[in-house]
Amino acid sequence: MIYRLTALTPTLVGDGRKLAPIDYMVWKEQVNILDQNRIFRLLAKGQRLEGYLTQLRTADKLDFAAWGGFAQNYAERRIPFEHPTATAQWNQSRTEHLHIPTFHSSHQGPFLPATALKGALRTAVASSRWTAETISDVETRMAQQPIRKPGEAAEASVNSKAGGDSMSTVSLSDSEAIDYSAFKVYLTRLSTLLNGASSKYQLAWKSNPAFAEMATPGTSFTGDFRVLQRGRSRISLSTIFNAANQQAKNFLQVQADYAEAAGLELLLANVRKLQESLSGAQSRSSACLLCLGWGGGYLGKVAFQDVNSEIYRNLLRRFPYYDKAIRSGMPFPKTRRIVYQEGQPATFPGWVLLTTD
Repeated sequence: MIYRLTALTPTLVGDGRKLAPIDYMVWKEQVNILDQNRIFRLLAKGQRLEGYLTQLRTADKLDFAAWGGFAQNYAERRIPFEHPTATAQWNQSRTEHLHIPTFHSSHQGPFLPATALKGALRTAVASSRWTAETISDVETRMAQQPIRKPGEAAEASVNSKAGGDSMSTVSLSDSEAIDYSAFKVYLTRLSTLLNGASSKYQLAWKSNPAFAEMATPGTSFTGDFRVLQRGRSRISLSTIFNAANQQAKNFLQVQADYAEAAGLELLLANVRKLQESLSGAQSRSSACLLCLGWGGGYLGKVAFQDVNSEIYRNLLRRFPYYDKAIRSGMPFPKTRRIVYQEGQPATFPGWVLLTTD
């Protein structure tokens, strides 16, 4: 059968590559990725090649006054900013914050790697099997002897009870390549919460703005999806999708609570829209919501999302990088990656609708 994955919010599934400010120039509210081979061939005919190479070796980004014509005439690809305010923010940002992660692509174009999709589904299935008892068991074992990867230990525990690794019977392909016109450069920021007056929280921004090439809402990717019905480890498609929808329900409620605590009304409204999309997916036999890719943060990677569970918090206290946050008494985690749209903090990244035909 064929899967179709449609972005509901701006989505980035990258391969670790980033555009350095020396790789592109901003002109006409878009990122113009320079075709360096063409530029080298052009400059080799004259006297300017050495000056250009010196810029590449020593500068943080190209001097637009000297080399701006390349953005106009020698760009191999142009990625528009989502909104003019993002361009203005880019102009005000320091160079070290202008490295732009890009979508996973090959010589045929951008595509969704199967590993990203299967990883999200695998996490959802694990989430449907994990309980407070699972976490308590891991916490007890860590009290006796440290476990380097407690998540893997918990997954192995629930898989052994379910008869083995059921996701081994799920086969997915990379998606077909799509056109680059489906992407824009979005402004994102990390939000955090501070203690405010009258027991309320106060919104703050933790870091400098960051920019990312993301698939726009409505972008679709298609590929092959197979569930092999063999052996003790078989799993049904409906089981996978029900698990994903239940995890999405829990995750979105946590995000809604955060948006409300932060006082971000537009963000909360867009989470409510995702919850409506989830209700629609739950009414179908072969549809689910997932959060995948860049920017999902801690909650986008874990299977157990009851962040208020005392058993869960006891486990997290065993890790120095979580202990301080837990002891603070603040909502955990208190930071979120938020994508701006039309100049406003608007939505969480990476939410998609998965359907099969």
